[in-house]
Amino acid sequence: MSQLVSAPGQELKAQELQRAFDTFNQVSHALTQAYQGLQSRVESLTAELALANGQLRRQYEEKEALSERLSLLLNALPAGVVVLDSAGCVGEANPAARQIFGQAVIGEAWPALVRTRLVATDAPGEWRLESRRLAIVESPLDSAGGRILLVHDVTAAHGLKAELERNQRLVAMGEMAASLAHQLRTPLATALLYSTNLGQAQLTDAARVRFADKTSAQLKRLERLIQEVLLFARGESIGRDTIRAGQLLADAAETVRPLFLAKGIAFRVTCSADDVCLIGSRKDLAGALVNLLENALLACAEGGKVILGAEVSGLQLRIGVRDTGPGISPEVQARVFEPFFTTGGQGTGLGLAIALGVARAHGGTINVNSLPGEGSEFVILLPVKAEAWRDN
Repeated sequence: MSQLVSAPGQELKAQELQRAFDTFNQVSHALTQAYQGLQSRVESLTAELALANGQLRRQYEEKEALSERLSLLLNALPAGVVVLDSAGCVGEANPAARQIFGQAVIGEAWPALVRTRLVATDAPGEWRLESRRLAIVESPLDSAGGRILLVHDVTAAHGLKAELERNQRLVAMGEMAASLAHQLRTPLATALLYSTNLGQAQLTDAARVRFADKTSAQLKRLERLIQEVLLFARGESIGRDTIRAGQLLADAAETVRPLFLAKGIAFRVTCSADDVCLIGSRKDLAGALVNLLENALLACAEGGKVILGAEVSGLQLRIGVRDTGPGISPEVQARVFEPFFTTGGQGTGLGLAIALGVARAHGGTINVNSLPGEGSEFVILLPVKAEAWRDN
């Protein structure tokens, strides 16, 4: 009887065990598949990581090579390179910069170095360091406030430029020596003629005074011709005067106003830049303006008008001399600044060439705007530095 009872119970336990084994087998199979999938993913990630590491290694090697090339380039540059941090201290300097400023420049405060060792020149961005002349260009380096300075030693270039300009002037003088000799011969012969007449015993006192005045006038003309030639041959060197634009125009106007009155030419001065200051030679700049004004006076007939004006345009002072003369043809405009070129019967043709030389010596230039029959305007453009504004 007990065997009949236990058989169904054992069968039930066997079924439960079978189900448990089946469930275990399913879970085991799922775990095996999951493990295989994980292993496959690990292998894939390992391959991707190896590829990424290879790319990073190549990029690192390329950057190392680029850094090495840049370092070699900086060391080989003839120009100095100075890197400043946000505090303005020298963090890096290539060999050329250390040769210019000294090996101890690293860590030095750049503003202090500028104050103690560099002297500003008349040319913007150029400085003197003992016997050297340096051109320094500054650029921002990063968002942290760093800066990079490129320092060029332009001493030799300035010397060559000065020598070239001198040779050009000498060549121009040689080419026009015959013309100059003719211009000198005429007033000299006239002065000799008048002075010879002074020796006549029968000459009245009034005639003697008249001949003496004419002789003196011709000798003064000779003196002016010689002075202009010497000024052109010598070239322009500017001073360190501080000149207000309004006073500069007033000086030039005072010199020429009687000439305009004598010829019946209206003359007006307009200046909206009275308090702008220039650094340079007051005498030379005023002389250049007088040359332009005299040129305008000669261009106008009686009843004409000449306007001398000045205004600030950007960082430049614009000084214009406008006349109501007949204008200048394009062919003549192309030559008006050539030494010894003149369309008049008198003069050396050096006035405009000298004026252009003065403007260039002050870092500027002269332009001419003219149309035949509509008058002309000669414009002097001079740089205005921020510190050149006069404090009122």
